[in-house]
Amino acid sequence: MKKLLLVLFAFFAFSGIAMAAVNLNTADKAELESVNGIGPQKAQAIIEYRNKNGPFKKVDDLKKVSGFGDKSVANMRSELTVDLAAKADLKKEAKPARK
Repeated sequence: MKKLLLVLFAFFAFSGIAMAAVNLNTADKAELESVNGIGPQKAQAIIEYRNKNGPFKKVDDLKKVSGFGDKSVANMRSELTVDLAAKADLKKEAKPARK
């Protein structure tokens, strides 16, 4: 019985992780690649766009990245997010420290 409960617990714990939305503003390449429809090249394009233009304000901003259009963004929307709190943290990190 303990083994069954352990297996069920592990299943639900990992399924919760798998269903978590990927934050476009903080995800690394591997996290971006975990989204259905984003491969290595598209993940790198997202990171490069983010580094050049700053954080995404909304998921639809992904359409500004080469290789993404209305249809692909619509298909991925449920797997992506742009966490507002994370954007604030990114802005804090971008400011140079005062002396």
